[in-house]
Amino acid sequence: MTIDKTFDPAAIEAKWYAHWESTGAFRPNRPDAEPFTIVNPPPNVTGSLHIGHALDNTLQDILIRHARLQGKDALWVVGMDHAGIATQMVVERQLNARQQKRTDFTRDEFVAKVWEWKAESGGEITGQLRRLGCSMDWENERFTMDEGFSKAVIKVFVELYNQGLLYRDKRLVNWDPGLKTAISDLEVETREINGKFWHFKYPLEDGSGFISVATTRPETMLADMAVAVNPSDERYAHLVGKNVRLPITGRLIPIVTDEHADPELGSGAVKITPGHDFNDFEVGKRAGFKASDMFNMLDGEGRVVQTADGLIPAEYIGLYRFGIEGEPTNARKMVVEAIDALGLLEKVEDRVIQTPFGDRSGQVIEPWLTDQWYVDAETLAKPAIQAARKGKADGGFDIVPKSWEKTYFNWMENIQPWCVSRQLWWGHQIPAWFDADGKCYVAETEEAAQALAGAGAELTRDPDVLDTWFSSALWPFGTLGWPDQSAELNRHYPNDVLISGFDILFFWDARMAMQGIHFMKQVPWKTLYLHGLVRAADGSKMSKSKGNTVDPLGLIDQYGADALRFFMAAMESQGRDIKMDESRVAGYRNFATKLWNAARFAQSNGIGGSHSVSAPKADLAVNRWIIGEVASTVEKLNKAFAEFRFDGMADVIYHMVFDQFCDWYLELIKPAFVDGEKGEMDEESKIVAGWALDQILVMLHPFMPFITEELWHALSDSTAPRTYDIIHAKWPEPDATIDAEAIAEINWVVDTISKTRSFKAELNIPPGTRLTANIAEPQASTVAVIDRQGPALSRLGRIDAFVYAPVDTNNVAQIVVGDDTVIFALDGVIDLDAERGRITKAIEAATKERDALAGRLSNAAFVEKAKPEAVEKARTDHAEKAAEAERLTAALARLG
Repeated sequence: MTIDKTFDPAAIEAKWYAHWESTGAFRPNRPDAEPFTIVNPPPNVTGSLHIGHALDNTLQDILIRHARLQGKDALWVVGMDHAGIATQMVVERQLNARQQKRTDFTRDEFVAKVWEWKAESGGEITGQLRRLGCSMDWENERFTMDEGFSKAVIKVFVELYNQGLLYRDKRLVNWDPGLKTAISDLEVETREINGKFWHFKYPLEDGSGFISVATTRPETMLADMAVAVNPSDERYAHLVGKNVRLPITGRLIPIVTDEHADPELGSGAVKITPGHDFNDFEVGKRAGFKASDMFNMLDGEGRVVQTADGLIPAEYIGLYRFGIEGEPTNARKMVVEAIDALGLLEKVEDRVIQTPFGDRSGQVIEPWLTDQWYVDAETLAKPAIQAARKGKADGGFDIVPKSWEKTYFNWMENIQPWCVSRQLWWGHQIPAWFDADGKCYVAETEEAAQALAGAGAELTRDPDVLDTWFSSALWPFGTLGWPDQSAELNRHYPNDVLISGFDILFFWDARMAMQGIHFMKQVPWKTLYLHGLVRAADGSKMSKSKGNTVDPLGLIDQYGADALRFFMAAMESQGRDIKMDESRVAGYRNFATKLWNAARFAQSNGIGGSHSVSAPKADLAVNRWIIGEVASTVEKLNKAFAEFRFDGMADVIYHMVFDQFCDWYLELIKPAFVDGEKGEMDEESKIVAGWALDQILVMLHPFMPFITEELWHALSDSTAPRTYDIIHAKWPEPDATIDAEAIAEINWVVDTISKTRSFKAELNIPPGTRLTANIAEPQASTVAVIDRQGPALSRLGRIDAFVYAPVDTNNVAQIVVGDDTVIFALDGVIDLDAERGRITKAIEAATKERDALAGRLSNAAFVEKAKPEAVEKARTDHAEKAAEAERLTAALARLG
């Protein structure tokens, strides 16, 4: 087929993705080949494609397409997460819009409505992943709530319980009053809030005086159970063991010693509310309070309830913990007013307070004492730590980049019990049943639980569900059929690599390592690759509130999926975040257009697709050179893939396409015009060019799948079309040596033409001006190169002739090419003295600006206090001016 004049990404993207999917191109179907497996981090069923997804999935698709081209049996597992909290919030908002609420329905009725929502509106992101070009195994798409995966989740819970690694306990949790559920530490975000620091006096029981305490949460004093002082603080030694009588409640509480109390902070004495503060909870345990005896003064909405001792006055019951819109008073306000009225308020200070918020609800988190289910993460973490220390070579897994190892080990070595229960209706309901006496029976089915309890026992199932991350931790093996020992599980576990944002290292990656090793006795993947975040152009974090988010689908509409994918690969540098730069995306659209036009040129000159993976025979230096360039590019690409250097991969193939092939090779083999008639390209160059272009398309395919598939078929012989798509082509194996002589020859030509063009531009000489080149004492090899490459040097370098003698004028420009000095006489072309003066002034101006910027950057006050973007701009400007001064100095030197 004839390649269209205009490159239109949208037209080819829709066509080829539908073709791939309809022909089963993404299914692993090579039973005798080496397997290669990636599991996609399952996006939320409520989600839509954001720029982070675009990065994460582009990197995965590059690896999976590359593996297919290598002939591997490549499986990219795809699916969605049921997203317990997020999905329940969406459905509840829909109910609220109809003046309904969740509790208007039974649990089963509400869950049925969630399934209805999923069928109608869930999974929008799967279509968006297709637009990005993701070659996932859609025929076996999974869902964390599907029947098979749910079976795996329930089995893991029961087995962990039976092994003593999962238990129910009364502990403090991060309670979200907005969502009315416990959430993990990782779902809490800390913000700085302007608040107050209240100083109270607590009267001693014997009336002999007071002890001063300070708090940022005065309402919690209604549930205080002790006052702690440091054991080394001599000021309070005589008070240890005595009691204070709490204002308002009249409760007697002891003065205890604990290292938690800092003698240098405030009065050195701290109030202890073990039921509503994580530090206080630990102090309370050390002081001898059982968790079951600790006071809880709030309900799930954050309103005051009566404590077990019944001492909170009635007027406080039902009040919200602190100020809330629409309510005239609150517990905090009333406590402070009562303390003040009693003359026990010493002072109030303004203070910036680190305050925990739920990352979804936006409400202040309440440490709340409640019964929850916990996993013994400390025990499960030990083998996962050892696996990362061993590395892939010894049966463990590698963390790439290695700079993340320290973070991983630090978190895992200090890991806390993992709270896995959530107070929701949507999710995997916990397989635990309780009898009338509160005794618990854990089993995979209600029938099995009944058998454990006995026929006469009346059982009630735990209403809570499991944390979403508990189920997704099973993704590497649960999606492959476990607990059944399927052929697919045996073939594709462990996975080869996990691509993940560093921000879910603890949410997901570490937990997969723990569960995978525990249940499969093998690591879940051989390599864990952690990429950075995509940030706004100024380096700030993207957020809807800032209005600086970028819609990847909008970028695809404007520039095409291939351009966005290549941008992501080119910008993904290990250990660094990516700054969004739409101009770079536009630049890679231009790169695709350049390749398109190169293919059109090839087709118009009788160059078609090759039928050989091995390099063809070549005699001409330019063809031997491009064969060597292809071989070198393959070698560099293979190394970059092995090291997960995505930016390196993109850089290698970009320069091969843009520079070596399009800018030089096609120009060097282009037929010359003689008397207005275009000449005919030689047959050897047609064959080599077709082979080289084929290898380029295959190498570029993992990065730009759509344009490469289109051109792959467009360049095929109409009488003998391609028998397979490029997605199933063979990764290049040129089977060719790199010809050093050909490389030296063509490099000399390219260098000469490039430097001639450069000095013309620097000296304001029109590019079409034809010049004579002098080489006083040329090497024999140079003369031979010029003899063979004279037409190219004339056509592309605008060099009329080479004279092998000294030049007889001082009005010259000179360039150095290899060991040769090439001199161009400029008499009648430019005024050399005027040009020297112009360049000298330009050097002075660039040097002055360079030095001024260097002075600013050496000023510590500027670097530390200026906005980061201002410092970054100064660095960029300094580098540009330094380069400009260096370039102009070199230009002046060329004038002699």
